[in-house]
Amino acid sequence: MGRTRWLSAEEKHAWTALRTTYALLHHRMDQQLKRDAGLSHLQYEILSRLAAAPERELRMAELACAVANSKSGLTYQIGQLEQAGLVSRRTCESDVRAVYAVLTEAGAARLSRAAPGHVALVRELLVDVLTPEQLRALADGLGEANRRMQASEDCGG
Repeated sequence: MGRTRWLSAEEKHAWTALRTTYALLHHRMDQQLKRDAGLSHLQYEILSRLAAAPERELRMAELACAVANSKSGLTYQIGQLEQAGLVSRRTCESDVRAVYAVLTEAGAARLSRAAPGHVALVRELLVDVLTPEQLRALADGLGEANRRMQASEDCGG
């Protein structure tokens, strides 16, 4: 094992800012979505990903990767959303092992009701706080980190 490359003061500052901001954003978005739509932040993300997918459905394994959740954790969330009538599951005719999550009309309606408040909060807490240059740098830097992490995951990325 090689020597540990400790973080410089500037690197540690960036890491701490990212970690703290993510935790605060996640907490505030979770509170807002539960209050306004009866959804957790993860459930909102699942519905959002399904809404953007062709035919409003995704293979469960692909959806788990898209929302950075374990397959078992996603199965639990899909079960909760299914009980609420917001998603359904279907099997694949050509591959019986493949299960798809499908956004229902009720799920699309719930997402439509939840989205304006969610977007307003994202704008208030993050987007409108940053300059266009900061927003571009954030998107570029985090985008590159995401690409590298996804390339090393078993998500077909």
